[in-house]
Amino acid sequence: MTDYTATSHAGHYRAAAGLRDVMAGQTVTGRQLGIDALRGLVMILMALDHVRDFIHHDAAVFSPTDLGRTYPQLFVTRWVTHFCLPVFMFCAGIGISFWHRKKGSRVALARYLLTRGAWFIFLELTIMQLAYNLNVSSKYLILLLILWIFGICMLAMALLVFLPFRVLLIFSIATICLHNLLDRVNSATFGSAEWLWKMFHQPGLISIAGHPALVTYTIVPWVAVMTAGFCFGQLYTLNSAVRRKLKIMIGLAATSAFLVLRFANHYGDPAPWSAQKTTLLTILSFVNCTKYPGSLDFLLMTLGPAILFLAFCDRWTRSTVNRLAVFGRVPLFYFILHFFLIHGLLVLMSFLRYGGAALVFIFNPTPSMGGPGALFPANFGYNLWVVYAAWIGIVMALFPLCRWYGMMKSKRRAWWMDYL
Repeated sequence: MTDYTATSHAGHYRAAAGLRDVMAGQTVTGRQLGIDALRGLVMILMALDHVRDFIHHDAAVFSPTDLGRTYPQLFVTRWVTHFCLPVFMFCAGIGISFWHRKKGSRVALARYLLTRGAWFIFLELTIMQLAYNLNVSSKYLILLLILWIFGICMLAMALLVFLPFRVLLIFSIATICLHNLLDRVNSATFGSAEWLWKMFHQPGLISIAGHPALVTYTIVPWVAVMTAGFCFGQLYTLNSAVRRKLKIMIGLAATSAFLVLRFANHYGDPAPWSAQKTTLLTILSFVNCTKYPGSLDFLLMTLGPAILFLAFCDRWTRSTVNRLAVFGRVPLFYFILHFFLIHGLLVLMSFLRYGGAALVFIFNPTPSMGGPGALFPANFGYNLWVVYAAWIGIVMALFPLCRWYGMMKSKRRAWWMDYL
């Protein structure tokens, strides 16, 4: 697996889905435009990571962050996408805060979170499995990825939103800062209940109705990132000058804390950095933080700059950020569609390359998705430059579709639009 294990079930999905549903029914104000722009930016990066997983010839062979085998271009291609999930979770929390201020009722908010959480889990177990595998066979590994963890965290938040603000803020910060103390606890300690620990803090294989399922994103720390965003949303009740100043202070504090903790190399990440044979590789080791589960260093490294981005967006004009916001306004629509487009493009490329022989393997999950590697050609996949060309094409194809759907959502409010 590309980042979780070295080779098996590679390409379990990372980075991925945002949440305009959380902000359903609101007009796009200046303050929301910055959030949509940030979310749109990481959605573009997310597509790069998923295109790489499907198309790159080494996606099923080794992790792009394995310093013993990777090279700088591949490492950076993967590393920039580390921002995706933390930003999505954090922005989802902000959106939940907006929704709560609009409706005012915690009971209504809890009901909203329960229905959205259940819907996301349903999509992960149905539509997304089809997007990953391009077939409906139950013999393949069930991948519990982005929409799964969004759904689980929203279900948890349906209870957490009843906590007083100060208690929720303390919970968020304490969980993010201290959860690495749990790294030494092994799921095997819990015997038959080890699946609970794997869902809670240690990624791994569990069983769902007798079928193997891979948990990549755990409840801790991601639910704390969502609740932190919910608390952060209170800043948007302040005037713009004060809000921007506080964003800069928080963003700089988080980024500085990452540099100090990572340099100290004692706490904050289960994988310490080390001196490498070149200066560049040493720098890559320094920023190569653990994502599964997201370590304290990982979260500080990604959320700090993201919050600074939000601060700078406060001074940007609408025209400056509007193109990014096109994607950020319809993230669930984008997320589902981009997987089908990527997999569909791979099907087309395979028929062009292998002809009718592609029918033998292409309508199965790829080896990077834990598919039957023996069915696929030994040289299956493409060079990194092809990955970038395909990524640009996918994003360009998605832009008019997302703009159309965003405009349609702004003009009419059909009930089903809250679910896509």
